[in-house]
Amino acid sequence: MNAPLTSIAIIGGGTAGWMAAAALSRVLGRSVAITLVESEAIGTVGVGEATIPPIQAFNALLGIDEDDFVRATQGSFKLGIEFVDWGAKGERYFHPFGVYGIDFGPIPFEAMWHRLRAAGAAGPLDAYSICAAAARGNRFQRPLDPPGNTPLHHIGYAFHFDAALYAAYLRRLAEAAGVVRREGQVVDVVQGVGDGRIEYVKLADGGEVAADFFIDCSGFRSLLLGETLGSVFQDWSHWLPNDRAVAVPSANVGPPTPYTRSTARVAGWQWRIPLQHRTGNGYVFSSAHCSEDEATATLLANLDGAPLADPRMLRFRTGRRQQCWIGNCVGLGLSTGFLEPLESTSIHLIQAGIARLLEMLPGRDPDPAMVRRYNRLMAAEFDGIRDFIILHFHATARDDTPYWNQVRTMTVPDTLADRIAEYRATGRVYREADDLFTRTSWLAVLDGQGVRTAGHDPLAMAMPIDEARERLARIAAVTAAAAGRMSPHGAFIAAHCAAPIASPA
Repeated sequence: MNAPLTSIAIIGGGTAGWMAAAALSRVLGRSVAITLVESEAIGTVGVGEATIPPIQAFNALLGIDEDDFVRATQGSFKLGIEFVDWGAKGERYFHPFGVYGIDFGPIPFEAMWHRLRAAGAAGPLDAYSICAAAARGNRFQRPLDPPGNTPLHHIGYAFHFDAALYAAYLRRLAEAAGVVRREGQVVDVVQGVGDGRIEYVKLADGGEVAADFFIDCSGFRSLLLGETLGSVFQDWSHWLPNDRAVAVPSANVGPPTPYTRSTARVAGWQWRIPLQHRTGNGYVFSSAHCSEDEATATLLANLDGAPLADPRMLRFRTGRRQQCWIGNCVGLGLSTGFLEPLESTSIHLIQAGIARLLEMLPGRDPDPAMVRRYNRLMAAEFDGIRDFIILHFHATARDDTPYWNQVRTMTVPDTLADRIAEYRATGRVYREADDLFTRTSWLAVLDGQGVRTAGHDPLAMAMPIDEARERLARIAAVTAAAAGRMSPHGAFIAAHCAAPIASPA
C-alpha cells in the first residue's frame, strides 16, 4: 500500500513558495507537516504584479476576502491590457477580459461581426466589450450577481498588486494554518541511493530539512528540479528573443487605471502597472538588439511620474523544463520555466501547477502514470501560452528596427501558424479544450495587430443581414450605457478597498 504523505518541504519563498504553502495548508489542514525554507539573503524576482481572471478561483480556494486582499497588497483592478504601437506605430488596441457581445444561438458573435464589417456595418470590437468600454472611461465595478441579461453581469477582471506584499499576505495565511518557515540557504541536496528520491536538504547553518515530498520554488536556479534531478530546459529564445528586463517603480500621477499598458519599444516592450501607492514599470528587451544602458535610459525617459528607486536589471531565458515533476519533487514558478510577462501569465502558471498537484496529490511513492499526466498537462499549458505570446510579436507590420524585422519574419510553431491561417481564411477563432486564452483573447490580438480575414464563417449567413445589423447596434448601445453607469475606478477603490497611506518603496 502506498503510504500517505506526512511531510512536504517547499524550497524557496516568494510568490510561488507562499502560494503553494497557503493552498496546501488550506486543503490539507494540519494532516501533513509543511515546512517552507527560504533565505532573506536571496532576493526574489517579484515582477508578477499583474494577473488574469483565474486568480479569483485561487483566492476563493483560500477563503480570501477580496477587499481585504486588495487593501493589503496596495492593489487595483484590471479589466485587460492596452497595447500601444504593436501592430504598427501610432496604433493601439485593447485586449479585454470577459466576452465580446453575445453569440446568436449557434452563430458565434465574431462570425456575425466579420460579416458585418465586410459590409461596412460593424463597429470596432471594443464597442461590444463591457470591459473595453469601462477601461476607456476608467470605470470599474464587480459583476452583478446573480447573472442576468445585461453586460454588467459579464464583467471579467483580475488585479494589479505589489508582489512582495502578496507573498507576505499569503505567508500570514499559511503560517496561521500551521506552515513552518525555516530561515536558511540550501547548500546541498541529498538523494537516496538507487531510487534517486530527494531525502533531505542541507542548510548553510548545518541544519537539515527532510520530507516525503519536495516542491521546488527556487526560481531560475531550479535547484531541485533542474540542477539535482536533471529536468532539461527547452530554450524558446528563437521565438521569444527577449532576455532582459529592467524594472523601476514610479510615483503615481493620478488615480490608477483599471488596465495594464504595454507599449512596444525599439527592441521589446514596456509595461505600466498601476497600484494604489505607486506605478510599476519595466522594459522587457533583447540584449542582442539593445544594451542594458540603452534600455534603462529608454525606460526612465518614458515614466509617467518620478522614479522611486534605482532601476533593477533581470536576466532570463524563455522556455520550460521538459518535466515539471520528477520522483518526489514538483517544480513551481520560475524553476519550471519562464514566459515573459506580456500577458501576465507568470502567477497563473504557478496557480495551474498547484491546482494540478492538489488534483493528483500523491502518496509517498508517486504513481509514474500520474506523474506523466501532470507533465503532459503542464507542458500543454506552457506551449499554449507560448503560442499566444509569440502571436503578439509575429503579427505586426513593423519593420522599422532589426528587432521587429526579426520577429515579424521568423518561422513560428506549426500550432500557431495553423491558427493564423484558419483565421485569415474564415475569421474563426477557437479554444482548445485546455487553452488558457479564450476566443475573446485570440480575436482581440489577431484583429488588433492587423491580421485580416478573406472571408467569414458560413454560419453567419444563417441570419438576415438587416437583423444582424440591428442586433449588433443594440449590443453596442447597451454596452456603452452600462459602462457609463459604472463607478470611476478610483472611487470604487476608495469606497471598498483603499489601502492605508504608505511610503512608496
